[in-house]
Order: sequence, then structure tokens, then C-alpha cells
Amino acid sequence: MKISLNWLKKYIDITIDADELSRVLTDIGLEVEGVEVFESIKGGLQGVVVGKVLQCGKHPNADKLHITTVDVGNNTVLPIVCGAPNVATNQTVLVATVGTTLYSKNQEFVIKKAKIRGEESSGMICAEDEIGLGDNHDGIMVLSDTYVAGTPASEIFEVENDVVFEIGLTPNRIDAASHIGVARDLAAFFSLKTPQKITMPDVQSFVAAKQNHSLQVTVTNADLCPRYAGVVISGLTVKESPTWLKNRLKAIGQKPINNVVDVTNFILHEMAQPLHAFDYDKIAGNKIIVGPCAKNTKFTTLDGVERTLSEHDIMISNATEPMCIGGVLGGLHSGITENTTTIFLESAYFNPVAIRKTAKAHGISTDASFRFERGIDPNITLYALKRAALLMQEVAGGTVASQLYDTNPTPVPPKRISLSVAKIHALIGKEISKETICSILSALDIYIDVNKDDTLEVLVPPYRVDVDRQEDIVEEILRMYGFNNIQIPTSIRSSISYSQGVSDNTYKSRVSDYLVDQGWFETMNNSLTRSSYYNKLPNFDTNTFVRILNPLSAEFEVLRGEMIFNALEVVAFNYNRQNHDVRIFEFGKIYSKTGIAGSVTESYAESQKLSLCATGNYISQYWGDSEKEADFFYLKTMLSRIFQKIGLQKISMKPYSNDFLEGQVCVCESQEIARYGLVSSHISSFFEIEKPVFYAELNWDIILKIVTNEILFKAIPLFPEVHRDLSLLLDTSVTYEQIEQLAFETEKHLLKKVSIFDIYQGKGIPDGKKSYAVSFTIQSDTKTLVDKEIDAIMNKLIRVYSQKLNAELR
Repeated sequence: MKISLNWLKKYIDITIDADELSRVLTDIGLEVEGVEVFESIKGGLQGVVVGKVLQCGKHPNADKLHITTVDVGNNTVLPIVCGAPNVATNQTVLVATVGTTLYSKNQEFVIKKAKIRGEESSGMICAEDEIGLGDNHDGIMVLSDTYVAGTPASEIFEVENDVVFEIGLTPNRIDAASHIGVARDLAAFFSLKTPQKITMPDVQSFVAAKQNHSLQVTVTNADLCPRYAGVVISGLTVKESPTWLKNRLKAIGQKPINNVVDVTNFILHEMAQPLHAFDYDKIAGNKIIVGPCAKNTKFTTLDGVERTLSEHDIMISNATEPMCIGGVLGGLHSGITENTTTIFLESAYFNPVAIRKTAKAHGISTDASFRFERGIDPNITLYALKRAALLMQEVAGGTVASQLYDTNPTPVPPKRISLSVAKIHALIGKEISKETICSILSALDIYIDVNKDDTLEVLVPPYRVDVDRQEDIVEEILRMYGFNNIQIPTSIRSSISYSQGVSDNTYKSRVSDYLVDQGWFETMNNSLTRSSYYNKLPNFDTNTFVRILNPLSAEFEVLRGEMIFNALEVVAFNYNRQNHDVRIFEFGKIYSKTGIAGSVTESYAESQKLSLCATGNYISQYWGDSEKEADFFYLKTMLSRIFQKIGLQKISMKPYSNDFLEGQVCVCESQEIARYGLVSSHISSFFEIEKPVFYAELNWDIILKIVTNEILFKAIPLFPEVHRDLSLLLDTSVTYEQIEQLAFETEKHLLKKVSIFDIYQGKGIPDGKKSYAVSFTIQSDTKTLVDKEIDAIMNKLIRVYSQKLNAELR
């Protein structure tokens, strides 16, 4: 939001400079994100002065040029070569002197002393487009002879220099979304030293007509539009706005349109009350009807887009058709044109929730909807209307041709809030005198109705829509008192707690540290996502979606039901920026809805997950090694090390597949703790990722229930371990997990480890068969094993493999 310093000074006396004012605004919660200088005419006409053409003759070496001598004041006469066809002796003109920088059509150039076709030229006689005073380039500007040579052009034309603050307005501070709102906050701050009030524009001169224009105003749903006011103004002349009004709007980045529309925009930025002007002659049947239209009604808005209305949209209609989406955007055919002479000027208070729903449903965001959907001052409706009507008469002529229409003239009462001074001190962390608290509240227009002992009862004005409870009042006190005036305590008072349970953060930190050490990057993604992603998962039950009632856009319409899509978005983002080697992980939650929607059994569930996603190389090529690409076994290795880090043992793995993954599921204590594998190509190609993507997802909630804080100690064995290998010919359907499981079931005491070190299929191996080379580690804790004992174990293993797996020794 942009705020003009010159505009602010119309309502409050500001004596500090712009830098200090910027600091003050930030300190009171209106953070200044940027400061820029505004010039109504770029360059401010610096170096441009009034000149008198003393002589003018033809250039001897050019048919279209003239040689002139021009008096520019201070006893200075300059020779200037001019190409304008209308230059003549005794004219009063504008001269850009040597060294002046001119700005024309987004280009700038410096006036230099030069020779043009052999003749000296020490300046330039200007056309209006060359100095930013218009678009005409037919010839030089000729002024009235009353102006004295040497007079700076900036004194003749209304050149305004201003300082504009870019304020990062937080969503709750809609009361400050205008110049008067900001001035009100500044006045409260300055009043802590010297009492100060803002100067509100005077509307006492407003006089309504004694008889109404024959116009009927009806609100069909007072919940959607609690207050609707308006007035008819006739005899207007639609034309360009005066310079002061255009400068006000230009300073804050608004484009002037015409005097009527500019006044409505001026009021919006002056006091945060959006207005709308209708061409009175286009109001069919002389009726204004405020309320929803029939569902699926077609309506073309001011931007030329035909929209389909819902039964919830607040429409401003005439007797036959809608004219405007109330509080959001006007219609294409009911607006002001250069032929308009009579208008109906609207000022209203619309239901904020209804405006927000309409704006989001139609994908429209305007200055009006921004304010209405956050809640404007419900009691300023009539005041803003009178202010606008007076300005209309000032800049466009005309007269008020009706009485004031007002469907609900009863003001909204202030909110009553009870305060405890002790509670204020506790929340702030410092004792502030009650007198100071009361003075701050009074400066903020918060009326103190009851002041007794430790209790205060205050009345909060309706325009402070964000102040509803005691904590909000404390925040107001604190931002005016100054956060910087609250000292940081020199001691920390806290109690030490001990818990025997598993610490979620401890295990997360342990895993995160390990992954980062291995070159992975942690991500944090929005839990809101697109529902359209899940169209790729035919087995996903969309009835379990947790949908957002008022989504910001289609990108944020549901809470995620899977982590994978966020991971693939990050991979795609990097992939599109030529980073094809990505390894990321995220701790996050997924959400689902259970039970029957709308019933008493409906509930919601959320689960913690750890997702890992890898694609491309995990080792880049360098002189000592070749590049290594992430694959299924790399991801499996990472999972195994994560399980080891958090103390999980005896994990079995089984084949697994779903709509987006081909791989394995990890089981511990009969519970699925993870799944991992290759992302299906139809999913990765949807994100335009060409390389294979490998993904793992850990059920963090289940893992936390299994792991323990128990630390196990085991002494280093005193007796040597023995290694034996078997080369087994197996059916291709046999898995390594079966081999390992049978081994430990056969020898439960002396067998310590089973591992596979070679897999072979090809020449010499029958069809339907494969060869596994398996290593066994055998060890006793009480003695050194002899060959006879070791052979007995190996023979037993061979026999079991032959019987149960149809294995043969190679």
C-alpha cells in the first residue's frame, strides 16, 4: 500500500523528515518496505526557464531550421537553433538551458552546447511533450507575454514533489488502509508527547435536494448488505481531472481516468471507503436492487469478461438486469462515459465474508474488494458519500438532485471489552503506569467507560475490526508504547521438566543432521495443494479430502493427502532450472477426513511423515571417481542407515506397489513403517521430469511408537567369527528376504549375519533360475568354534534351502 506524505499532511501536522517518519511508522506496526520520491513532472522542470525570442531567422545551411537569440533572464542572451515550424520573434517560450536533463517518453537526454549545421546552439526551445507537460509535438510551447524572462518553469506549472511510503500492511490492519487511517495512527503516537488530532474533511456544506429523483432503492438481503446509501448528482461534466487530483492519484501509482472516477478512487485511498458511480440514465426502471441474482446468470464486468454468477454474489441491479458485482467490480455497460451528465453515487457496507467468497470465486482482486473483504468502517458510509458528492461538484460541476438514500442509518455501536491492568503488565512483561495506559487508549479513540481499581472497561470504535479481546488491546498499547522500550530481562525463569517418553524433536534432529551430512537438502512445503494432482491416482479416495472453504486459488484448495506431490514440485522446479541432481527430504503432515460428511461421525486425521526424494547423480564426476546415479539400492541404503540411527532393528521388506510407486514396504513389529521405490513414469512425466525419480515415505508416528530411549550395551566378542559362503541356484521367484529369514530360523544362536554379495542370471543359468552368492557369519559368545560345528550348521542350512526353496548348490 502506498501512502503520500503530501497527502498525509492534509490531515495531520508532520514536522519530522521522511526518514524519521519512516522509522515511526515501522515502530507503530505499519512497516515501511520502501520509500520513493515522486515528481508530477519527471525532473521537476529543473533547468527550464521562461525565454523571450529576440530574433529569429532562417538557418543558412538548413531549410527547416531557424537561428534564434533568446533572452533567458539575468542579462543572458542565448543563441539557439530551433527546428519548430512555429517559432517566431517576440514569442514567450520555455527554454531548457545547457546541463538540463529532459525526460520524454521514458527516455532522458542532457542539453549540451553544440554546433548544428555549423551554427552554435546553447539550449533548446521546448515542445510540451519534451518536458512532460503533454503529448503535443506539433511545435514549441508559446506562453503568455506576461511571464518574465528567467522565471523557472516549475513556478508556472503545478509541479509537485512528494515522498511516497510503501507500507507492508498486515491483513488485520484494514483500519490503516487509507491516508486518514495512517494519519490516525500517527496522531495517536504523537499525542503521547503533545496532544494532536487529525483534521477530517468538512462535509457540513453538503445539502441534499428536497425532492428525490424518482429512484427506488431496495436491499433484498440485509445480511449481505447491512447498509446501502446513495445520492443522485445531475448536471455533471465528465472531463479530465484537475492537476491536484491527478497528482494525488499518480503519487500512489493510480492512473487518472476522468474527474468522476478519480473522485471515487480518491475517497477510497483517503478514507478506505470504496464508492461506485452509475450512469443514471442506464438505471432501467429507476430501480436499484441490492441482492443476489438467479444462479448461472451471465454478466459482463468492466474488464470485458463474461462471468457466470452464483446465488451468493451480491449484485447491484436495475429493474431488468445486473449492473455491478457489489464491492468487487462494475459492469461494462453501466459505467461513466464522456456523455454522462447524471450519476447515482453509491456508498455501502457489504458483508466481508460474502465479498471474499465472490472475489475468490471469480478470480478478481480489486482495491475495493481488498477493503470490503477485510471489513471497512461501517459508520463512515454516509460521511464518505457526502465528501465525494462535494468533491464531484468541485471538479465536475453539477448539483445534488436527490435526498440521501440510506437503508440503515442506525450506527453500529462500539465493542465493550474489559481489561485487567495486572493482566496487561503480565502480557507486556513490564509495568506501565495506569495513567500511561489510559492516555494511549484515549489517543487511539478507545473510550474508557469504567476506570476502577485494577479494572478498565473500554469502548472500541467499530472501524477497529481487529480489536475484539483483551489481548488485542494489549497489542495496541504495546505498539504505541514501543516494543523497543520493553527491556530484555537479565534472567530466565523456567522449570526443568523430565520425561521418559520418546522425544519427537530429538529423533527428527538426529535424522535431519544425518541426511544433511550426506548431502540432502531439507524442504518445507505448503500443506495446501491442488486437488487435480490426485486425478493421477485412480485408487485415491477423494472423499477423504480436507477441502478449504475459501481457497485463495486452485493451487491451495485442499490439504495434502500425500507428500509425494510437494516433493515432485520441488524436483520439477530445480529440473527446469538445469539442476538435474536433486536429493531432498521433508518432515510434514498429511490430512484426511473420516466418517460421513456433515454427520456427527465426521472427523479429521493427520499423520506425520518423512519423505525422501532423489533423482540424478548423488556423486558428481571428479578426477578420482566417476559419477554415481541415485537408484533403488541407494535409497534403500539411506533408509537402512536412518533406521540404524534411530535404533530400529529386525526390519523385513516386502514387494509393494500403488498408483505412484513400485518398490518395497518396510515392516517392523508387524507394522508398516516405510515404503520406497521408483516413482511411476506417468507421475514423473506429468511434472516433466525426464530422469527416474526415487521416493521414500516413512510413517513417523508409527516409528515413534516403536523406538525407545533404551540404550543397549554389548561387549566386544572374545572369540573369532567365521565366514562361510554358499552359491545357490534358485527359482527367480525366491527373494533374498526368504533366504535370510530361513537362515535365522534354522540357526538361532550362532548365526550372526547373512548378506548377499553377488546375483547372476545369464549364460550357464537355466531359464527361470538365478544364482545368489550368500555369505554367513557364525560366532559363539562362549568358545571358539571348530570345523565340525561350523560344517553342521552349513549342512543344515543347505538342507533347509533345498527342501523349502528348491535350491541347488553351484
